[in-house]
Amino acid sequence: MSPTRRRVRPRGGLVPAALAALLIAAAVTVGAWLQFGERQALDEAYGAGSSAPDRIDVRASIQRVDAAARELTLRVLVTPRGELAEAGGVSPTEDLTLQTSTSTRGDLSFKAHSRIATADLAVTLTDGSITDYPFDAYDAAVEFNATQGGEPVPVRVTLTNSDALFTAGVDATEVRGTAVFDVTLGRSNSVLLFAVFMMAAMWALAVSVLIGAWFLVTRRKGLTWPALGWMAATFFALAAFRNTAPGTPPIGCLMDYMAFLWAETIIAFCLVTTVVTGFTVERRSSSTDQ
Repeated sequence: MSPTRRRVRPRGGLVPAALAALLIAAAVTVGAWLQFGERQALDEAYGAGSSAPDRIDVRASIQRVDAAARELTLRVLVTPRGELAEAGGVSPTEDLTLQTSTSTRGDLSFKAHSRIATADLAVTLTDGSITDYPFDAYDAAVEFNATQGGEPVPVRVTLTNSDALFTAGVDATEVRGTAVFDVTLGRSNSVLLFAVFMMAAMWALAVSVLIGAWFLVTRRKGLTWPALGWMAATFFALAAFRNTAPGTPPIGCLMDYMAFLWAETIIAFCLVTTVVTGFTVERRSSSTDQ
């Protein structure tokens, strides 16, 4: 009676599966950590101004940063307090004017005894350039003071950031009754991480096409249509992939010169070289057969 042989299955496939699971777990962990950290940053508030009981409270929130237009949108809610307010802060007792800095386009005026509504202000960004994406950074100066009934009144301003694509560093001070905020804006960590991943993926695809083209050309494989279709699809897919970059940076930014344009050039060169070489091989093969 012959001994029973046990079939031993190869375990080589376990290593790639374990590595893939580890990479997925790492990606999920990093993503959750980034989201948690940035959510905490969005909850941070910066205050400047007077704490007197009779004052004008201003809550300003950065709603959107438009780097291409070099401006940010600031949503402002004004609430009178104490003797300056009526109906629980819904309206001012006298005509109220909220004066802003020169970089903020327009003061805000509110009529006495009229309900105060939120208003959006455009603030000019200085320094920085969107062509440095994803490493671009900008500065903005935001200032507020108030007059009511033609007389200066104390003002208290709280500034927050609601644009998840940018992080805000704020230096808040009070200068002669004016709340002053020096704001520095840069891309958030998640945007930076995704942009770097996109650049790495572009280079990886370009190198993959280069290796495939080298194999086809050196082995004289001729016109291998599936491979050529893959190269062409990669060439056109890269443009769509590049346009998914958060913040919609314009063509010609730093990311393009670091990865996208070079990847497109390499893939186009490989595709043309493979077609020309394959056509030559096919033609010679046809001549030999005849």
